[in-house]
Amino acid sequence: MFARFPAVVFALFTVSGAVAAPCGENTIELRQNGVKAQFNIELAKTPAEQAKGLMFRESMPQFSGMLFINERERRVSFWMKNTLIPLDMFFMDSRGVVQRVHGNAIPQDTTPIPGGDNIQYILEVNGGLAALLGFSEGAEARYIGFDQENAVWPCE
Repeated sequence: MFARFPAVVFALFTVSGAVAAPCGENTIELRQNGVKAQFNIELAKTPAEQAKGLMFRESMPQFSGMLFINERERRVSFWMKNTLIPLDMFFMDSRGVVQRVHGNAIPQDTTPIPGGDNIQYILEVNGGLAALLGFSEGAEARYIGFDQENAVWPCE
């Protein structure tokens, strides 16, 4: 599986590992089955930021993304209207546990993408990375903005 993407895997284990730092405002980490990846993120906290999301962008650097932050867990649904690049979406609960992964969302599609109930955080990254890295439901995320007392993978 990794043979098709040697540059991406090389970047994951060298660049991401070399610059890995304790939790920061603009980074989030995911881990599952011995694989760990760090993403540089933009935050979408306000309704206006969340409504715009990653719309109208023609590209996004590898291992970058956007983290949507809701005040509390709730039912969520997304769509790809005006989004020009395929995205993977990680829907997480308040503890940082991935409850659902939607891979390779179709650009400009207005079909709702349900994230499920009890979702507080949504991480969008370049389409295909979830499958490439083997991340699925049950993956764990670490981010400084999570409630560290209840986080499944707290910051150090």
